[in-house]
Amino acid sequence: MSLSVKVKSNEKVKLSDFDPDDTHGVSEEQAKGRRDKLIDQLGDLQGLLYAAKRKSVLIVLQGMDTSGKDGTIRHVMSGVNPQGCRVESFKVPTEEELEHDFLWRVHKLTPRKGITTIFNRSHYEDVLVVRVRELVPQDVWKKRYDQINDFEKLLAHSGTIVLKFFLHISRDEQKKRLLEREKDPEKAWKLSVGDWEERSLWDEYMKAYEDVLSRCASDHAPWYVVPANNKWYRNLAVAEAIVDSLKPYCDDWENYLSELSKERIEELARMRAEKGSSEE
Repeated sequence: MSLSVKVKSNEKVKLSDFDPDDTHGVSEEQAKGRRDKLIDQLGDLQGLLYAAKRKSVLIVLQGMDTSGKDGTIRHVMSGVNPQGCRVESFKVPTEEELEHDFLWRVHKLTPRKGITTIFNRSHYEDVLVVRVRELVPQDVWKKRYDQINDFEKLLAHSGTIVLKFFLHISRDEQKKRLLEREKDPEKAWKLSVGDWEERSLWDEYMKAYEDVLSRCASDHAPWYVVPANNKWYRNLAVAEAIVDSLKPYCDDWENYLSELSKERIEELARMRAEKGSSEE
């Protein structure tokens, strides 16, 4: 059984149907061994991805404040080679970015072949905060669902594996985490008045997320709803979904690298034969 819920294309999503506390019967002790194994597998798969350069991977992390986007990146990606992995965050658009279409700043940060890129927030902010805060007219942001779907279809057709995760926490859990930050001098820097202001719009954000999940899930760019009240379970579920999504490509990458190795060895043999020596 999958630890996260993969949203079906055209499925109508109601977040009230998902329990942020759900652990599907997995204990924290059981999760540790499974998570460590998955992190090792992810490191191996990312190494093959980087070497073969046949595909790229885009991981999108979305969720309310304190849902654990930073923590997910820190733990789930702890076994990958930093040389082949990038993290991109999206803050308030700059003046230059606002003078372009809303996807301009996003498209240029998508991963090239062999690279895994993680979006900490993403182009979905333009149908989330932009919608809830009424930063553009409704007839503008409503068109963006189809534009996002076309954009992700382009990425997929160009060889990018797109995986999107909604880290689902409860309103009570968010309040608990915000208050804990106030008490912790090492984490208080993360706080802002805006955290509490956004919290007052919780219901509006849940509706916006439901529309995102319902309208922008597809086979080539799936959304996963991840119960995230328990941080250890969140990390396990995300790691599992990424590994399960990359494993089907493993044989292709290994076969390609095997053939490439033979070609390189033959090239060296020809070079040495032409020089009349087996070594420099």
